[in-house]
Amino acid sequence: MKLFYKKDGGVIQLIDKEKINEWPIELPLIFIEYIRNNQLKSYTDTKVQKEVEQYLDEILKDVAIPRLIEVLEGNKDDEILNALIRIEELANKKIELVKPIKPYIENLLKKDNKDILKLSKNILGSFTKAENRKKLAEKRKIMQLKEREFLEGKINGEEYAKARKEYLILKE
Repeated sequence: MKLFYKKDGGVIQLIDKEKINEWPIELPLIFIEYIRNNQLKSYTDTKVQKEVEQYLDEILKDVAIPRLIEVLEGNKDDEILNALIRIEELANKKIELVKPIKPYIENLLKKDNKDILKLSKNILGSFTKAENRKKLAEKRKIMQLKEREFLEGKINGEEYAKARKEYLILKE
């Protein structure tokens, strides 16, 4: 167990890296994301928050990513396939979790196995969709601003139409 001591005398316990190393390859990523999103804010001591954050980064660098890379760069198609199935599930839930291994998934496009190719393309498609959603959200903000400016008379109809056209093209 990894222990973190709070100022008020409380203790926060997290599982040790060696134990995490025994988990299935996708679980360390889920664990890290769970602690960051659900637990970290509840630790009122900022020093402890920073220490826990550093520990989570260590787990990511020392355990989670290397294990995934080891499997993805390996020659055992069944292990790669199982990993990709789990990675695809994670990518569909939260694409940010699998972002560090994107280059390794791109390398799998060179494999001959049809199932590996299909899953790799699906995961990479999730990255593309996420990037498009991000761009669309940015354009939507710009469009709302232009709309407001147009209604207030700050910009003319031509500028508004141009912004609207760019937004609609990206939306498609």
